[in-house]
Parts: sequence; structure tokens; C-alpha cells
Amino acid sequence: MRVHFVIHESFESAGAYLPWARTRGHEVSWTRVYENEGVPVNADGFDMLVVFGGPQSPRTTLTECPYFDSLAEQKLIRQAIDAGRIVVGICLGSQLIGEALGASVGQSPEKEIGHFPITLTSAGQQHPLFNHFGSCLTVGHWHNDMPGLTADTVILAESAGCPRQIVQYRDKVYGFQCHMEFTAEAVEGLIQHSEQELAEAKGKPFIRSVAEMRAHDYREMNQKLWEFLDKLTQ
Repeated sequence: MRVHFVIHESFESAGAYLPWARTRGHEVSWTRVYENEGVPVNADGFDMLVVFGGPQSPRTTLTECPYFDSLAEQKLIRQAIDAGRIVVGICLGSQLIGEALGASVGQSPEKEIGHFPITLTSAGQQHPLFNHFGSCLTVGHWHNDMPGLTADTVILAESAGCPRQIVQYRDKVYGFQCHMEFTAEAVEGLIQHSEQELAEAKGKPFIRSVAEMRAHDYREMNQKLWEFLDKLTQ
């Protein structure tokens, strides 16, 4: 399988997605947006598209961030969906999927940074790709927004701070507001580039301390993510 990753910032990473793809023998290609690389012009070169997070919003303009072309990414996402490709979005990526399908990004009721539980909805618990999650699972978070909902979007998981943690847009199209790809290394990269954000967020209800984030074991959620990806790509 040919998997294409879209990475928005040098301090963001593919996290657990990369070892999953490598150990399964998938061919990996990249768009590193922060290096002014443009996304593919169409979906012909991949079977699966994974769009990762970033500090941008789908509404961020080229004037505000010259290397981030939201409309180009939305166009690619829509082409991939129409071509029947697998599409997974994480955080910003999930919001871009929603926008590509006509659903406006929303602001989460709470900012979440760190590791907090998500609760699967009845639809999520019964979903064959997610039933191994159980009813509740602790996962990573780093967001202030949440993906928009189309008329036929199914919400599969929620949290105390955000009602849209995992959503299904289409049969092969999923959005994760949460970060199940976080590893200790990935989280450290975010910590190193987020000193001001973490200082401003201190004291809010869903914000972990740096020490708590560094001490957390992310391997269980990584394994759950790998099982989902294996099911999705069967």
C-alpha cells in the first residue's frame, strides 16, 4: 500500500503512524508543508492519505502562513475521497476533511493538552474498526478546535472537554481530533516549541503539566491505533 503523509510543522511528527507503515511494508511518501512542499496535485500516487496536525486552522490564509495552502489541501482531500482512497485526518487534518466536505471547523468547548480519556459513543463501541477500544480509552490531546460535522457524519468518541474526538465522514474517511499517534518523542517536540502556549494554558481544567506529559506511557493507545489501521487497510 502507498501511504502519503502531510506534515505541517517541523515540530509535528507522524508519531506512531510511521513505524506502523514501515513494519507493515507500506510505501511511504511525504509532503513537508513547512519546507514549502506542495501537496500532490491529485490522488493518483497513493492509496491512503494521512493529514496531520498543526497550529494552523482551515481558515488560515496564505498571507497569515505562506507555506500552508488550506484550499489546496482541501482540494486534495476531496479528490482522494472521490477516488475511493482511505483518508485519515488528525487534529488540523480532521478539520480540513470536514471543510473539504462542506462542514465548518468549530471551537472546542475546552482546550485540551496532554492525556485524557475519551468515551466511545454507542456507534463507536459497535463499530468494527473501533470495538477493540473498549468504552473508554486514555489518549493524547493538543487542540483548541474540533472538526465540523456534515449531515451524515457519525461521532464515534467524545471527551469531557470536546464532543467530537473521533468522527467518521465516509466509509474510508475518519477524523481524529485526539492524538493517538503521540509518542514520548513526538510530545517532547511539541513541548519544546510550545512554552508560551503552555504557560498561557496553565490552570485550565484539561491541561497536563509538562512533567505529567513526559512521564506518561503512550504505548497502549499506539497499539490501539495500530489495530484500527490494520483493520482499516485490510
